[in-house]
Amino acid sequence: MTQDRFLGLAALALAAAMVAYGYGLQAPFAYEPVGPRAFPLMAAAVIAVCGIILVLKPGEANTTEGSGVTRPILILSACLLAYALLFQPLGFVLSTTLLMVPIAMVFGASWWQGLITSAVLAISSYLLFDRLLDVILPIGPFGGFI
Repeated sequence: MTQDRFLGLAALALAAAMVAYGYGLQAPFAYEPVGPRAFPLMAAAVIAVCGIILVLKPGEANTTEGSGVTRPILILSACLLAYALLFQPLGFVLSTTLLMVPIAMVFGASWWQGLITSAVLAISSYLLFDRLLDVILPIGPFGGFI
């Protein structure tokens, strides 16, 4: 079994666990129109689709020793840890922008391309969740500008 298929099966198992956990989420009162279960179920659907793609159409097997995959994984893991720690104090837009710049760079973007793309995606995501879906997100120190 290739690594892609194994990762795909792991993604499907994670998606199933997210559906099982997320479906049971209930708010004691309706504080948001979509409720607390919408995000885990949507994320589980995206993860499941990616898992199915990996299981059905895996990439080429990498036979090269020391392919340099560890460094990007460590960078991405550190970014996610920093995101979890900075999400509340910096707010959604700033922390999401700071998270996405190094991720874009890992995937080959220059720092300024990552910054522009990250800022646009963070602001548009904030507006989508806050204005259209009424999901309460932390605004951070620059909350009055958006």
